[in-house]
Amino acid sequence: MTHTPHELTEEFPENVAEISTLKQNDAHFAKLFDNYHNINRAIHRAESDVEPTSDDHITQMRKERLMLKDQINGYLK
Repeated sequence: MTHTPHELTEEFPENVAEISTLKQNDAHFAKLFDNYHNINRAIHRAESDVEPTSDDHITQMRKERLMLKDQINGYLK
């Protein structure tokens, strides 16, 4: 499989250390991180036709990823 775009370390490169600390010390943040990671991987698999799905489903997954990213960004501010 190719490189997965939109990983959190790429989205927030200035916060890599903070992300790592929060993952280890904050259960809610760790859950947000895991959910983001899982949905991001699912989107990548769908977009690269490894696991094809409908356009509506991809759109819904992208909206969910954006919501999770916004919540994670809130933690990092």
